[in-house]
Amino acid sequence: MSRKSILAFNKSLVRLLPSSSHPIPIWTVLLSGPSTFRVHESHSHRKCYSQNHSSKFNYSSEHENASGESWNKSGIFGAFTGLTLAAYVAWRKSEQNGVHAATVRMESEEIKKDLPTYKSSEVAIWVTFKRGVYDVTEFVEKHPGGSRIMMAAGASLEPFWELYPVHQRPDVFQILAKYRIGNLSEEDVLEQQQPAEDHFKNEPKRHPVLKQRSLKPFNGETPPSILAEQFYTPNDVFYVRNHLPVPQVDVKSYCLEIEGISIKSSSLRLDDVKKFPKVTIAATIQCGGNRRSDMSKAKPSAGLAWSGGAIGNAKWTGASLKDILKKAGFDPKKYPHPEKVHVQFEGLDSDQSGECYGASIPLTYFLDENFEPVLAYEMNDKSIPIDHGFPLRVILPGIVGARSVKWLSRIIISNQESQSLWQQRDYKVFSPSVTMESVDFNSAPAIMDTPVTSYICSHEDGQVVAQGNIKMQGYAFSGGGRGIVRVEISKNRGNTWEVATIKHKAPSAARNWAWVMWEAEVAVNKQDKEIWVKAVDTGYNQQPEDFKNVWNYRGLVSTAYHKITLNVK
Repeated sequence: MSRKSILAFNKSLVRLLPSSSHPIPIWTVLLSGPSTFRVHESHSHRKCYSQNHSSKFNYSSEHENASGESWNKSGIFGAFTGLTLAAYVAWRKSEQNGVHAATVRMESEEIKKDLPTYKSSEVAIWVTFKRGVYDVTEFVEKHPGGSRIMMAAGASLEPFWELYPVHQRPDVFQILAKYRIGNLSEEDVLEQQQPAEDHFKNEPKRHPVLKQRSLKPFNGETPPSILAEQFYTPNDVFYVRNHLPVPQVDVKSYCLEIEGISIKSSSLRLDDVKKFPKVTIAATIQCGGNRRSDMSKAKPSAGLAWSGGAIGNAKWTGASLKDILKKAGFDPKKYPHPEKVHVQFEGLDSDQSGECYGASIPLTYFLDENFEPVLAYEMNDKSIPIDHGFPLRVILPGIVGARSVKWLSRIIISNQESQSLWQQRDYKVFSPSVTMESVDFNSAPAIMDTPVTSYICSHEDGQVVAQGNIKMQGYAFSGGGRGIVRVEISKNRGNTWEVATIKHKAPSAARNWAWVMWEAEVAVNKQDKEIWVKAVDTGYNQQPEDFKNVWNYRGLVSTAYHKITLNVK
């Protein structure tokens, strides 16, 4: 029995027009390159999708034994790129030996109209990694970078993981292993081992004291003991959070584009920005994943294993963002529905597809006269370092660090928030019952203001100390411009509390954008050796006692009491 079908590939859509009612094992369409592989389970009822591969295919298949099935894939692959493709599919079945063979011929001479449309979730998405073949169809919709996975559909993940090496960790491999359905032939394995381009070859040098959490892209945190030493965190040991390779910026050609609804489009060079009145704010920037490792002690969470050093405080100097936008005709009061308008920011850092890092905040922030966003070109009275956004970074005080876009290239006034994956599918907090498999990214808003938190910087969990009085130090911070009312310490699991001394505060201002440093003399002995710390902000918000009921699978806004146990001698 045979039949013909037309397949048209167009980004995330697959159109199929069958000439009979029999299902076609379209799983044969996807893998890129001649291979022999063993598949451990059948996925013949799902249509297949490849975003960036269109070719002529010839396949044969043969059942081998109960442990799996083996297919030999061969043919000449001719590259063809376009929005739509047309193909003829032939299928025949042998009842005598159980052999299924499918021949798929893809030609461009004929394009069929009015074909049924299938969402990407309705087709099979196969990728390869090392020797394995993986059906990641079910995983794509749940992964924050699902659109990036689609770029690898029908091909190897390895070139993409060279750009996102953070995935090359044992826990990620364990997740991927769940979706393995087969193996590549030795021929294809050797082909995939060709050296890949190093997208990180021009990275700046970093201070060796930074505690590296990933190399490519580089992510490193400040040792907490250093944070406690001074109110302003030195530039060279300020935590680094990069999502992509650091861009190479030529200041002579650098230009900031401003555009959007109800404003004049304009372009500003760095010198133009520096002509605006100079402003300076003291502001703390904190990664949304700071203290994730603490939360993961309660239950494993996904992401970089930050301790308490993914936070820092600095003097940020530059032009007022409000002044810059006002010059372009921006007036937040003239928008009839400001809650529906967003200010988007885009950086110069980008991935292989050219999509840059992006974020946005609601326009309503700009209605607050005390909100002080800065386009910073100086950090602690020095030119802003390349790792922190040279030549220009937007500083959005009181808001999670992910929104303070580095290497700023565009500002857009829009009727929608940023569509970047870091706004839509990351930096969101879900119920403790939500898992990576069940998450609905549209069910939660993007993190903006961060909750109150505190941390012990002077001592580590398990540190050996002598019995008696010890001086403890740390920081406390709350987002949204809220100050810290007090910091409290307990050495008996919360039965009694001592109020710490707040040592450093930011200069008096209508809003408190910076952290406070605290210290306390604590008497410890072999019985009273578990130390807890918590903070209270000016809104009288307090930290939760533990992570049990605030845990989330991404390990974000990890703000429960910081607890350490000392080894008292």
